[in-house]
Amino acid sequence: MPTIITHPAVPIAIALAVRRNLATFWLLACGILASIAPDFDVALHRLGVPYASEFGHRGASHSILFSAALAGLLALVYAKAAGKRFIWSFLFIFAAGLSHPLLDMCTDGGLGVALFWPLSEQRYFADFRPIAVSPLNLSRFFGSAGLAVLRSELIWVWLPAMTLGLCGFLYRIKRNAA
Repeated sequence: MPTIITHPAVPIAIALAVRRNLATFWLLACGILASIAPDFDVALHRLGVPYASEFGHRGASHSILFSAALAGLLALVYAKAAGKRFIWSFLFIFAAGLSHPLLDMCTDGGLGVALFWPLSEQRYFADFRPIAVSPLNLSRFFGSAGLAVLRSELIWVWLPAMTLGLCGFLYRIKRNAA
């Protein structure tokens, strides 16, 4: 999996690319939460849920259904509290949440992602898997393995996401200046 540090790259890039009044601080916070929430399933592993279980790591919490349900809940709360439109809030948070399993599918380890749960428990990987999988063990993360993961995340996630976000930002500025 990409690290908890990297999953927020997608909502940050989207927020950078869109108008400021669309991606408020609190909507961005909801998007970041949605982008890291699927990995809360690691706590279930510590409670005895096997990794390969449908509720284990990269199981149900990494599905399209989970991303949509979480986005619906967060968007409902955000839109009501902030007086914003539900649909934009939902789409932003859903994209942020769905980016998590899609990024995990691009890693070079683990069991894959149960993207279509509950319709299927099959785990999927992308054909292109350039991102080094992060060790779940913290002691291994703070060594050479962790540095290799962060380097691959910088190259394959942060640089592309920030490039696209910055391009959207510059396009928006240029269009507003014209």
